[in-house]
Amino acid sequence: MSRVKGTDRLGNGNKSEPSIWIRAITANSEWTDKEEFLDVIYWARQVIGIIVGIAWGLIPLKGFLGLLLFVLVNAGSLYLYFSSFQQVDEEEFGGAWELTKEGFMTSFAGFLVTWIIIYSGLHYD
Repeated sequence: MSRVKGTDRLGNGNKSEPSIWIRAITANSEWTDKEEFLDVIYWARQVIGIIVGIAWGLIPLKGFLGLLLFVLVNAGSLYLYFSSFQQVDEEEFGGAWELTKEGFMTSFAGFLVTWIIIYSGLHYD
């Protein structure tokens, strides 16, 4: 049985290519596997949903304004990430709309659950 070393252990299988996490935080990274970049978008969106849910619960923000601000923060931050920071060709992934909506509903659900729990726990007797 051979031992796995270096970046192989991180799951990308290519020793010369940095791990997916290093590429995610490095500007203008090369994404040879389109699914890896979509995974980064998906999981970044989930993290943003939870963080915004906590923030909105602590503020306390409520109602339609909270929902609208979530959509703007979530979609806007990911759009800036893939268009300005990573500078990917959106057409390779099906266009800007496909990247903008990748994982959005799951993120929205996580945001709502987090927002409701934090808000209710802190602001109701």
